Amino acid sequence: MMKRDFYSAQISEFLSSTSDEILGKLAANNPFTLETTQKRAWLQEISTLKNVLARREGFISFEYSIPRMGKRIDVVLITGPVIFVLEFKVDEKQFSSAALDQVWDYALDLKNFHETSNEPFVAPVLIATEAASFDCKISLTQSHDKLLYPICSNVVSLASVIDRVLLFAKNDPEIDPFKWQEGRYRPTPTIVEAAQALYGGHTVDEISRNDATAINLTATSEIISKIIHTSREGQFKSICFVTGVPGAGKTLVGLNIATRHRDQDDSFYSVFLSGNGPLVAVLREALARDHVLNERIPGARLKLGEARRKVKAFIQNVHEFRDECLRDPSRPPIEHVAIFDEAQRAWNLDQTASFMRQKKGISDFEHSEPKFLISCLDRHPDWAVVVCLVGGGQEINKGEAGISEWIGSLEQYFPEWRIYVSSRLTDGDYAAGPALEKIKSRGNITTDDALHLSVSMRSFRAENVSELIRQVLDLELASSQDILNKLREKYPIVITRDLAKAKRWLRDQARGSERYGILVSSQAERLRPHAIYVKSPVDPVHWFLDAKDDVRSSYYLEDVATEFHVQGLELDWACVTWDADFRYARAGWEHWSFVGSRWNAIRKAERKSYQKNGYRVLLTRARQGMVVVIPSGDSDDPTRKPEYYDSTFAYLKDIGFQII
Repeated sequence: MMKRDFYSAQISEFLSSTSDEILGKLAANNPFTLETTQKRAWLQEISTLKNVLARREGFISFEYSIPRMGKRIDVVLITGPVIFVLEFKVDEKQFSSAALDQVWDYALDLKNFHETSNEPFVAPVLIATEAASFDCKISLTQSHDKLLYPICSNVVSLASVIDRVLLFAKNDPEIDPFKWQEGRYRPTPTIVEAAQALYGGHTVDEISRNDATAINLTATSEIISKIIHTSREGQFKSICFVTGVPGAGKTLVGLNIATRHRDQDDSFYSVFLSGNGPLVAVLREALARDHVLNERIPGARLKLGEARRKVKAFIQNVHEFRDECLRDPSRPPIEHVAIFDEAQRAWNLDQTASFMRQKKGISDFEHSEPKFLISCLDRHPDWAVVVCLVGGGQEINKGEAGISEWIGSLEQYFPEWRIYVSSRLTDGDYAAGPALEKIKSRGNITTDDALHLSVSMRSFRAENVSELIRQVLDLELASSQDILNKLREKYPIVITRDLAKAKRWLRDQARGSERYGILVSSQAERLRPHAIYVKSPVDPVHWFLDAKDDVRSSYYLEDVATEFHVQGLELDWACVTWDADFRYARAGWEHWSFVGSRWNAIRKAERKSYQKNGYRVLLTRARQGMVVVIPSGDSDDPTRKPEYYDSTFAYLKDIGFQII
């Protein structure tokens, strides 16, 4: 079993060891340069806990690793029926909101993702060593999962805090420290956390669940790695198509492959590519900030600009990659492995040719984006691998070709390439069946079940949220009622006509730094009376990464994000505000676009599909729960008639969503 901490022992052993002995073990397991401030902090923690824990029994762990967050808990203390999460702020007199969120986040991580921490009481305690004494209330959060609200303490009152918590939990059984240590850690990171952890050297096994229902995440990574190695050894070119339900971890697999298959010593490069501008911007900035925070260079500090340059080589916008390949049409890119996220969104021939003509001054460009991108890797004289990560029903914009364009390009122009496809690529959501039928006679096609990710990992509380949303959008009333009943307790979905009430619900649900925000359709033009102006662009970097005190962050519930900002990303809690652009009717969804001063019906099947997929994206962004707001409309406003909204609200009510 992997050791997660720098030092751990039974409390009796901790008390009988000298401070220098404990410090020596901490220093020996510390991979970074031991700075004076860290040494002093450890000695303060050791001294404090030796006094506090006299005559107690249990287990203690220093610097307990949380790879999902790329952080370490100062101290995990197990005594009686309680797991204490202790965060020390040495020499501090105040309890900052950021520090309270930090210790709360640590406790939430154990409660949600550590198997043997699910059931016991978990008590987050923030210790500001120089703070004045005051009485801090002991109370449970409203989620009823035995997680206490963060408790503030100083050095003097810590023993009393522990006594009071133990009295609060006195009716629970004592925790067996040995069984607790054997508990599996099964995290479900956000894509930002996953990128940071993978870039920092963790493996996909460490930062993802490995239970039976989600084991194929590792299996998919392994089969792709095998394809890369055999292609390199055999000196041939391969392309593989990875499918998955929304939130199943396709992007996580892609990032894992990109981090594992990079070796500058032998010129083995790989790159993660995406045409999703907000996703690229958010991941790059998150990695750069995290790199600056964690880079330990004696006597120097990594600058943010330098960190951004390093990250840019790892995660690239697919259009930047394309433009670089255009500069020298004969020279292969430096990368032998290219991972294309959301490959179904690559442009068709008309969209690519139009862009090249208008933006690049190239009038005779005759390649779709898939054809050109494959041709770039095909320039290598020896070997290359293209990995296409494919989402079903995720095309949301004009000119997005779908996966059939990739397969058609392989059929016509790249007969020597070996093709590896998910066994689910023929499903209707991927619209690739006819194209696959045309090339099935090729002898170099392999179908593999492991290339499909079947379980949503986005919501660790309920894996079948994406299936529920599919059924809701496909008007499968009875089956959606059944699945809603199964996930009701774990994953709350509520509806309301009142945006202010929805905002309060979001703030009440979120704990620690759990992120929440408002999502709307890009066609939601008539939410302006609710102070939602969809045409005012949000900066996704600030919206997704900045803290609660930044007005540009999602927490402020002022700026809203559309399907174009959030595809591939996620929130813990979401408010989806539903406008009259997408209206329920028994005969099928009605599609509308607001132009000038009135709603116009959308007629084109392609645009209808994009709009429905846009709502699919919005309704599958939340990891822990969501509130859906369907406004009441206004009978005095012909653009917001109540009947434009009432049928949609009634439909969701009939399914069984709780009204708040």
